[in-house]
Order: sequence, then C-alpha cells, then structure tokens
Amino acid sequence: MSATLNPEPLQSPSVSECSAAASDHAASATAPISPATGPARRGLLIVMTGASGVGKGTLRERWLRDQNVFYSMSWTTREARPGERPGLDYHFVSADQFEAHAQAGGFLEHAEFVGNRYGTPRGPIDEALSRGQDVILEIEVLGAMQVADQSSEAVLVFIMPPSLTELRRRLEGRATETPERIERRLERAREEILEARHFRYVVVNDDLDRAVDDLRAIQRAERLKAERLSDAVLQGIVAE
Repeated sequence: MSATLNPEPLQSPSVSECSAAASDHAASATAPISPATGPARRGLLIVMTGASGVGKGTLRERWLRDQNVFYSMSWTTREARPGERPGLDYHFVSADQFEAHAQAGGFLEHAEFVGNRYGTPRGPIDEALSRGQDVILEIEVLGAMQVADQSSEAVLVFIMPPSLTELRRRLEGRATETPERIERRLERAREEILEARHFRYVVVNDDLDRAVDDLRAIQRAERLKAERLSDAVLQGIVAE
C-alpha cells in the first residue's frame, strides 16, 4: 500500500502513555470537531463503515493508493488476524490500555463489537484536517454514528455487501471465526444494512474496481461542494 498513512509508532502504548496522550486533549474531549482557519481547503473527514467481512480493508487499500491522506488507525482489544500488521492496520492493545485512554477522553468514538472494543484517537484527526489533509476512518457502524453526532463535516459512507449469502461466504472464508461468532456477525449485519439509508452514500462491494471508482467519485464530489470554499479562496479569485 503506497498511501501516506498515520505515522504513529508500531509499538502498542503503555497505560501511562495512554493517559498522558489523552490528557492533552481532555479539555476538548466532548467538543465537536469544527472547521478551523488555516489552509485554503480544509481536509475531508470521510468515515467508511459497513458490516464485518464486507471488504472495507481491501477497498480502503485500493482507494487510497498513491494518495496523501491521513488514515486514522483504530485501537482495538481483539487479537490480530493472520496477515494484519500491528501499527499499520490497528493498534492492538490490552483492555486496561484501552480503558485508560477512554477514561482520559482520548477517543473521538469508541464502541464494543462482538466482545471486543474499538476506538478512534481524537487528537491527530483535527490536526490533519486543519492542515488540509483528508482523513479516512474505517470503523464500526456504531462508532460512525458517534462521529456523525460530534462532527457535522463527517462524510459517512456505508459499504454494502451484494447479499447476506455472499457476506456469509466471505466470513467463512476467513477461517478465523467460530460458527457462533459468524452467526453473531451476520445478525448484526442484518440490523446495520436496514439502517443504511441514514448514511450519505452507499457503495455496494460486488465488484472491487467499480466500488473503488465509486469511492473516488464521492471524494471528488465532496471536494467540489460550494460550502467548502473558504474566504481565502474567494478573495484570491476576486483580487486584482
């Protein structure tokens, strides 16, 4: 993958490091992300979500190839799956480390999913947006809704499977889940799919190339919205 990613360290942080890092942002922990003055174009906050097994990670890698974006890496208490890279795909942390960071207000959102906790670190996101860099979140559906509640600028994209039958095939093909856990994921997927109309965009991942093209089209369309024109850009156009 050649996109420019979140340059965070590969090591999992300690509990004390979790608390220290989060305390820097504690004062704004409950405040929504708001546009800031600075570059001519504030970055996009694109939140990609969808059912487990729908192919979000593969789509993200293809979509962001050769882009200078800030991929906000989630923290999780689950174990790494085969092929996942600590510090590149997720920060894999203990339950104590996660709870310390959450208590210190260090997450923009966090949620529990099928017995594991997931969270998005708050501080680096607004910094990247303010310097004009697009930020990509790949998170669970409940987390995406939390981000939407805190940030009016969040662009929510729901990745839809072509069918539950195909989703089951993909989950079983992972060979990393027990039958019981797969059934729990499928039941959760049914509930999430029925809520898809609450998102700004829906991309059906039945053909990888077409789905990637759809994501690129969404990114281009959001950049061209008139409401994203800054005063600096407009003044520059009319200046003699």
